[in-house]
Amino acid sequence: MTSNLTGEAHRPGRIEVVCGSMFSGKTEELIRRMRRAQFAKQRVEIFKPAIDTRYSEEDVVSHDQTHIPSTPLNSSASILLLAEGIDVVGIDEAQFFDMGLVDVCNELAYRGVRVIVAGLDMDFKGVPFGPMPALCAIADEVTKVHAICVRCGNLAYISHRKVANDRRVLLGETAEYEPLCRDCYQKALAESAKE
Repeated sequence: MTSNLTGEAHRPGRIEVVCGSMFSGKTEELIRRMRRAQFAKQRVEIFKPAIDTRYSEEDVVSHDQTHIPSTPLNSSASILLLAEGIDVVGIDEAQFFDMGLVDVCNELAYRGVRVIVAGLDMDFKGVPFGPMPALCAIADEVTKVHAICVRCGNLAYISHRKVANDRRVLLGETAEYEPLCRDCYQKALAESAKE
């Protein structure tokens, strides 16, 4: 917090984006930052898309089962209403929200709210995913985290889909996806083309 010329307290708002492939620790990092804000006695609220019910209908849960209570939503516009009086807003699986999320995050930051957004930056085909590219562009800080390629041990580049399904949104875990580096991803595509 800083003080302006009249001595009033002012919180500088900001947008922090944590992005990367599946199994890279995005949600763990979001939970870590949110818990630190709670420890600092800040008012926090966490949101996630209602379609993400993999581990819990309500909590945000990482792959290692770390969890924190959240509010599932169908629309990013609801965040503005529910974040009134909040110091820190967390948003998980941001790639599944509508494009309005970009304006919502900007509005919150202009109100003095710290916004922490976590999500996949690319889909399983390597295409930038949902509002994530625009959020990265307007963010004050972008942290790209990496999983480890399950085939060679290098830093993973993409969440490779192992099952035959071309839908862009397919909720899944290790049975459906594996983190691969760029080279192993190209090899996996070549293997799939031969089948």
